Amino acid sequence: MENPSTHQKAANNIAKTHLRNYICNMPPMQKAPYKSTHTKAPMQKTLHPTQITQTMSHVFHRNLHTDYPTAVKGDGIYLIDKNGKRYLDGCGGAAVSCLGHSDENVIEAMKAQLDQLAWAHSGFFTTEPMEQLASFLATRAPEGIEHIYFVSGGSEATESALKMARQYFVERGQPQRRHIIARRQSYHGNTLGALAAGGNQWRRQQFEPLLVEVRHVSACNEYRDKENSETTTQYCQRLLTELEREIERLGPQNVMAFMAEPVVGATMGAVPAVEGYFKGIREICDRHGILLILDEVMCGMGRTGSLFVADQEGIAPDIICVAKGLGAGYQPIGATLVSNKIYQAIKEGSGFFQHGHTYIGHAMACAAALAVQQRIEQDHLLANVQHQGNRLRAALEAEFGDHPFVGNVRGRGLFQGLELVQDKNSKTPFDPALKINARIKAKALENGLMCYPMGGTINGYEGDHILLAPPFIMNDEQNDELVRLLTLSCQQVFDTL
Repeated sequence: MENPSTHQKAANNIAKTHLRNYICNMPPMQKAPYKSTHTKAPMQKTLHPTQITQTMSHVFHRNLHTDYPTAVKGDGIYLIDKNGKRYLDGCGGAAVSCLGHSDENVIEAMKAQLDQLAWAHSGFFTTEPMEQLASFLATRAPEGIEHIYFVSGGSEATESALKMARQYFVERGQPQRRHIIARRQSYHGNTLGALAAGGNQWRRQQFEPLLVEVRHVSACNEYRDKENSETTTQYCQRLLTELEREIERLGPQNVMAFMAEPVVGATMGAVPAVEGYFKGIREICDRHGILLILDEVMCGMGRTGSLFVADQEGIAPDIICVAKGLGAGYQPIGATLVSNKIYQAIKEGSGFFQHGHTYIGHAMACAAALAVQQRIEQDHLLANVQHQGNRLRAALEAEFGDHPFVGNVRGRGLFQGLELVQDKNSKTPFDPALKINARIKAKALENGLMCYPMGGTINGYEGDHILLAPPFIMNDEQNDELVRLLTLSCQQVFDTL
């Protein structure tokens, strides 16, 4: 192999010199003198001179073709970028920021906890914030839910729920129970077990060889799936019959759990179930000894107007998964809430849940989440969720109810969705190649609004929707601003069609 030419060595040395000067933010020939040591300095990467003046991110961003603005500050329900532009957070990021971005009570609670203890491994210690948050949630949870397993986010919460359900039956001497039944177009997280339970084909497709087998039945989506000849009651019964038949096909003695989102969020756009659906699901699960897992990661913790959506459905599940609004984005935290019968089965059996993550029960995260939940309760913010939710729904109906490109307005509380269609009468979706959802998201951000449009609403590939999940602290004026900016952004995109 030939040695580099003299000219190439000189060029490399020039590039290195410019790079070091750039990093130090000092002009050539004015940098501080370097005194050599016995330790050889690590070699710098050689850059072409044209690369030196460009800003390069080393972050592996979600979308590698997107130039993201840099958020530097929060102010109530607004985020502010480094250029001073303000963005109304109409979606809470991903239904997370229920208290906005600058709550003083939560920030002070975090500082106070940090002064005492940041973290202690749960394999050695419990902590006061973890115990206090668990008590807070357990005393307000649906009947029978008495124990809380803390994690760091929604995917971990649903993954933990699946493993807990499996271990429950192993502890009870029923190891043959291994089948999970979930619903098409559901979303339960991105870890492999959670992704397997999810029914969104686009998210699953490339990872399919890695996923465990999960059976999927129809979602409860009255707008899309109820036949014109059916009443709502008949439609509900058809779905329950479908679940019964799937259980019989697998063998009731082999089915472990049924998992569902009470109000489907990211993949369908705030779709609630019809009346009586979840009561019917609960009855079927009870009859066959199957655990009912409710994924309230996105729709729970007050988002729809009550702390737990299960209460609105009039049922008590065996396991509830929460995250997002639990910590409101001030710290990463989630939780798997468990019935006493599951807890006792494991306690009286092996006494050890064979699962765990390093940061479960993180003291700082628990302190932040407790402060969030206390703020919501003490300031009666769930009443504001109901008030502003009703106001938002009425405004969306007024602006979009008769719009030719909006097929359906739905949701609960401050969890509202619009389904976009090319033809209102036939419910024909837009061609996915048009990327309507992505264009609306970009236009809204340009107009100073964060909203949550997604594609694949119908089957993972076809359909567009917009999800709205603003902070619980939103007032009337901000509610109006959200609708105004959304209307403007949608119309600007629709005008190009």
